[in-house]
Amino acid sequence: MFLEWVYPLVKYFSPLNVFRYLTFRSAYAAVTALLVAFLFGPVIMEKLRQLKLGQSVRLDGPQSHLVKSGTPTMGGLLILAAVTAATLLWVDLSNRYAWICLGSMLGFGAVGFMDDWLKIRRKNADGLSAKAKLVGQAIVSLVAVLFLYFDSPGEMTQLYVPFFKNPVVDLGVFWIPLAVVYVMGWSNAVNLSDGLDGLATGLVIMAVITFSILTYLSGRPDWSEYLGIPFVRGAGELTVFSLALLGACVGFLWFNAHPAEVFMGDVGSLSLGGVMAVLALIVKKELLFFVIGGVFILEEASVAIQVLYYKATKGKRVFKMAPLHHHFELSGWQETKVVTRFWILGGLFAIIALSTLKIQ
Repeated sequence: MFLEWVYPLVKYFSPLNVFRYLTFRSAYAAVTALLVAFLFGPVIMEKLRQLKLGQSVRLDGPQSHLVKSGTPTMGGLLILAAVTAATLLWVDLSNRYAWICLGSMLGFGAVGFMDDWLKIRRKNADGLSAKAKLVGQAIVSLVAVLFLYFDSPGEMTQLYVPFFKNPVVDLGVFWIPLAVVYVMGWSNAVNLSDGLDGLATGLVIMAVITFSILTYLSGRPDWSEYLGIPFVRGAGELTVFSLALLGACVGFLWFNAHPAEVFMGDVGSLSLGGVMAVLALIVKKELLFFVIGGVFILEEASVAIQVLYYKATKGKRVFKMAPLHHHFELSGWQETKVVTRFWILGGLFAIIALSTLKIQ
């Protein structure tokens, strides 16, 4: 929005030309989102307390979590508000990818909001039914995927593999259902990881830093050619969105760090996972995201393994509790130690992912 307002004035005041620079707008998108989170975080938390929108804790979970019951939830609304405000102020509003990402984030946020609202209303951990939640996620994913598919069908459907410069296969129309499942899977993976104070927020911060680098590089023909990665026209503008997301998450972590004053709820976790998957689709890093979000994959895999093994053995378990972070808690690790070590793993996965860019 600033770009549309300010740039016509450059001919009268040349220093305003700085608003053209992507790096400038990206940096201030992060600062804007961070300030929005800092300034409005206490206001939103107080409002959540007044409305008695407190977290319902699983009775079968770790006993140490029972003290968290009643902590304000749905704090993800703060993240969504901060990202939306910063993006609209600093992004080039003519960029189609920015609107797709923003719409996807808000769409998943709406599904998560309904889930959180029902949990609070029923005063237990049962929100939307599994079927209803999946249907909502599928609709949002399908809309985003169709926008991407019809925007550039010849390029979006190509599948790139790390260490290979050229696409290995063009999935054609089959890319649509695969992309829908992909986005839904990542949305749920982040949701499953949101079980300890600051855990999911910190992991998302590391992943978003990585995506900020990828969007910037993929949107520049010189750097993409040098690194042997696909050039995606217009993807560079997503750096503004990604850094707005980063600033919002850092601001939210201020309140979400142990002991958490607010939880993001499904309105936050579903939207963060879904929009990162959309970013991965746009910059053609679908498979690399499995490395970037390695901790999310481990969390989701632990749940799948636990369920399958439990059914196959009629009651036996691989882990003391799933997702994986609860297993380590019940093994005697303090919550802060689990979170810190998972963050370290998340940072390691991000570094490994970025190291693959030149090994092509």
